[in-house]
Amino acid sequence: MRFLFEEMYQNISDEVWHKAQQIRLLICDVDGVFSDGLIFLGNQGEEYKAFNTKDGLGVKSLIHSGIEVAIITGRRSTIVEKRMTTLGVQHIYQGQENKLEAYQDLLQKLSLSHESIAYIGDDTADLPVMQNVGLSVAVNDAHPYVKMKADFTTHCKGGYGAVRELSDLLLCTQDKFEIYQGSST
Repeated sequence: MRFLFEEMYQNISDEVWHKAQQIRLLICDVDGVFSDGLIFLGNQGEEYKAFNTKDGLGVKSLIHSGIEVAIITGRRSTIVEKRMTTLGVQHIYQGQENKLEAYQDLLQKLSLSHESIAYIGDDTADLPVMQNVGLSVAVNDAHPYVKMKADFTTHCKGGYGAVRELSDLLLCTQDKFEIYQGSST
């Protein structure tokens, strides 16, 4: 399976491969990870974001294979709630100025060890959680300092398949990669 992942994306270190084998929960930031980080605001205050269906299929594949998925985001958005609920994400933390509090709640709620959790982010607000998890991941276009601190940086940019790439990594390392037949929307 390692060969498959490396053919699809990039070479992976033995350390990252081993860490990815332990993961039981993937926590994701939203803006800059599931989206490209742009937020469009209309004249009436409406908000628009674009989500990549590849990332959606990756999330559904993880959940289908028994790996939990959560989001922790600093903003509140009905759009995010709707998208994550559609994908089957049960752990949705919005409006989190201190992402570490939400992380601690997830640890307790799911009775997981730090080593069994991966986090993917794009900016310095993500670092407090990234420094506590077993596998910290930065999207390709993350802030340079975040990339320096991450265990792994995706080949794909945020909003352009980075979550799918990480999902495929987790599934490949755990011999759970298969073609998921469900919808990506």
